[in-house]
Amino acid sequence: MNIEKLKREIALNYSTPAVVIDLDVVERNIARVQALCDKAGVANRPHIKTHKSPVLAALQRKAGASGITCQKLGEAEVMADGGQDDIFISYNLLGEEKMGRLAKLMQRVTMRVAADNPIVVGDLAKAATLAGKPLDVVVECDTGRKRSGVESPADAIAVARAIKEAEGLNFAGFMLYPPEDAMAETQTFLDTATAGVRDMGLEVTVVSSGGTPNLVNLGKIKGATEHRAGTCIFNDRMMLACGAATLEDCALTVYSTVVSRAAPERGILDAGSKTLTVETMPGLDGHGLILDHPQARIPKFSEEHGFLDLSACNERPGVGEVVRIVPNHVCVVCNMVDRYVTVRGDEIVGELPVAARGRLS
Repeated sequence: MNIEKLKREIALNYSTPAVVIDLDVVERNIARVQALCDKAGVANRPHIKTHKSPVLAALQRKAGASGITCQKLGEAEVMADGGQDDIFISYNLLGEEKMGRLAKLMQRVTMRVAADNPIVVGDLAKAATLAGKPLDVVVECDTGRKRSGVESPADAIAVARAIKEAEGLNFAGFMLYPPEDAMAETQTFLDTATAGVRDMGLEVTVVSSGGTPNLVNLGKIKGATEHRAGTCIFNDRMMLACGAATLEDCALTVYSTVVSRAAPERGILDAGSKTLTVETMPGLDGHGLILDHPQARIPKFSEEHGFLDLSACNERPGVGEVVRIVPNHVCVVCNMVDRYVTVRGDEIVGELPVAARGRLS
């Protein structure tokens, strides 16, 4: 593979910084996750918050995914416009404006949403009334991550009761995003909550688990029916660190040019916080892995400046050299750009719009 040739062509035809995806790796990642879900006997419902592309969502569906997951209504609207017909929004939705948009989506495609409190449930009932059709709702449960979600089976049962009593809503089951080391605790929570809702005459038809790092735990939660993973289509430095991916699985890199070498041990990249973002992760040194100079560090940013620490490098890049960076967290990088440059190996294929980027609501 002639990487130097590809760097020159991308810099010439698209300039830098450029966010580049290798479609061969993307397709391999899609097939791998589908095979893991199939082997575990759970449906694959990939989360599109990573790639934000109806084209890539269609590839996932073609490979066998049962539907898709979105985090925002705006993402779901873009995906519906792009032909997706089975969408789960894994986030609390609130407010009159959002209920109107949700109702319009319900009239176009199959929708399912999550809720973790009765106030959200009350608003979702308004959307069902506006749409003139029932809406499936799952209860989001927190089994240790301390993000959204009810914290006890009793609370899960209470929200399920609110869904049951709300006009136009169907209780569908539970949504989980368990810590990778909390399978036993998650199972206990799920079993208790399931028994409680069955005592109310409700059936659990959906148990949705999530997370790329939890792909290794597929099949360990008895009763799980589907899995939501997003980062796995591209992977990133965070997935490398937790063992969920290898470098060969990293489909997205940021191509950046060294634009300054004002001193022997430092330099400047043209990819700053507006490209790579300032998100850091515990245990990760700096803001990305430079594949061409792995001893180099990106310790900090300005908006358009990526600061290079070259003190540990035997070979140091010169002004004008293009380098490839695996970002710490790929999802936030994708949301910063309008397009991906697509390649297969060392050949440029073209461009792919990041159609759902910037959808904040």
